[in-house]
Amino acid sequence: MVVASAVTSATRHWETAARRSGVEVRELHEIADLHLVYRLYDDIWQPQPANVPMSVELMRALAHSGNYVAGAFEGTTLVGASVGFLAGPPGTGLHSHVTGSVVGRGIGFALKLHQRAWALSRGLGQISWTYDPLVRRNAYFNIAKLGARPEEYLPCFYGAMGDAINAGDESDRLLAVWRLTEPHVVAACEGTAKPPHIPVDAVVALASEGDRPVTKGVDGQMLLVQTPGDIETLRRGDPPAAKAWRHAVRRVLGGLIDGGARVTGFTSDGYYIVERA
Repeated sequence: MVVASAVTSATRHWETAARRSGVEVRELHEIADLHLVYRLYDDIWQPQPANVPMSVELMRALAHSGNYVAGAFEGTTLVGASVGFLAGPPGTGLHSHVTGSVVGRGIGFALKLHQRAWALSRGLGQISWTYDPLVRRNAYFNIAKLGARPEEYLPCFYGAMGDAINAGDESDRLLAVWRLTEPHVVAACEGTAKPPHIPVDAVVALASEGDRPVTKGVDGQMLLVQTPGDIETLRRGDPPAAKAWRHAVRRVLGGLIDGGARVTGFTSDGYYIVERA
């Protein structure tokens, strides 16, 4: 059950984040606004015509039927948008399908906090979404900045994807689950979360040597799984290395999660923190 005080504080959090980013965040329903979202997504992902992230018609239907469609505006310019739909079991959560924004100004953070307040005000306790486990900045944002936790490794989840960011790679994804009222999530939204503590006996299970992944060992209570510094550049410049990273992270991180281990954090230098139960 979501209490009123949680909704009040969540509203304060997203309003503060929006002010800091210099944007106005609001729900979108009008066709003209949805066309702006379509164009923003097109600029970000540069998809093939048959592989757009979200059509105007679908966004219109989702918004009209009570799902989440919102945008962040700087004046009259759309600089971020997020689209999600209610997830099962009924009345429990929201699945955030597509979120994109101008990078580096806290706009994405403001959008996600708006989404959190929206969900809590409707009695929803969690939000889920998928992301590429190799994209370091997204992993840090999702886990360290927001407090979400990856709970499932999904190999080739979307099949072949025809856009400028994902083309030529397999679409492995982590399912991130954001449990909206957990203490570490509240601390993240307030900006008071502390960096994770890494004990000296933590085991590096996957490391980077010369831009290539090297598997070390998976014996230990706490394990560290490294990610490539910039997988998108690596895909373009060294496809075999990018493929090696995909398969190594799938094998090591995916294997640990499938075996019951939990991702509990992400470091500023690009390691997943994984703990055995």
